[in-house]
Amino acid sequence: MDKVRQTAAEAVGDITDGSSLAVGGFGLSGVPNVLIQALHDRGSGGLSVVSNNCGVDGSGLGILLAAGRITRVTGSYIGGNREFARRYLSGELEVELTPQGTLAERLRAGGAGIPAFFVPAGVGTPVADGGLPWRHGPDGTVTVSSPPKEVRAFDGRDYVLERALTADFALVHAARGDRHGNLVFHKAARNFNPLAAMAGRITVAEVEELVEPGELGPDEIHLPGIYVQRVLPLSPAQAADKHIEKRTVSVRAAREAAPA
Repeated sequence: MDKVRQTAAEAVGDITDGSSLAVGGFGLSGVPNVLIQALHDRGSGGLSVVSNNCGVDGSGLGILLAAGRITRVTGSYIGGNREFARRYLSGELEVELTPQGTLAERLRAGGAGIPAFFVPAGVGTPVADGGLPWRHGPDGTVTVSSPPKEVRAFDGRDYVLERALTADFALVHAARGDRHGNLVFHKAARNFNPLAAMAGRITVAEVEELVEPGELGPDEIHLPGIYVQRVLPLSPAQAADKHIEKRTVSVRAAREAAPA
């Protein structure tokens, strides 16, 4: 029942070349940076990643991308990562774009054992009709396109069939966790993390604060430990190392800060 691992290297030690990963995070919020860095240091490549986005240049999944370790991404957002866009358009990376809500449900369905489901998002577009460019050639031509999906009417409205997503491993970041793998996420970090954790056959969670079993009240647990196989407690420095994607200030704050 004690799922704690002492080092990040140990926690990701069996993620081999060609593995598939479901990774939590949204922008730079709730990203399992320590586990990602450990995977980078391990040298695993040929990875297929399911994540809302692929990090940003030099951070999150962006470090695996820049190192050429990722060959395929299923996600919703490319913007904010120039290297992601470059590799996709040059044919170095296969990308399956899917509506954000659909992506979330595909992960949740995978964790719940539901093989497929119907949704209205994408009906009448290339999401349903096929033809979305998944991979480009070096000359910019499309070499792999998305296939058409089944569309069925329910109560007079069309819906498109979407397949569930599962992965060999899931990497997630939580604010608190116990030795049994029960997790609590903090505010915006409760984004794709619970869903990614559900979809992984082996889920590894880095936690900012490790507590003993029983310290987390049943009603405050966001993800039960049945979905988590390994827990990595972070050091205080690692837990405090959080990046800001875009620094902004209000007009009023800028005026007050300006010299008289």
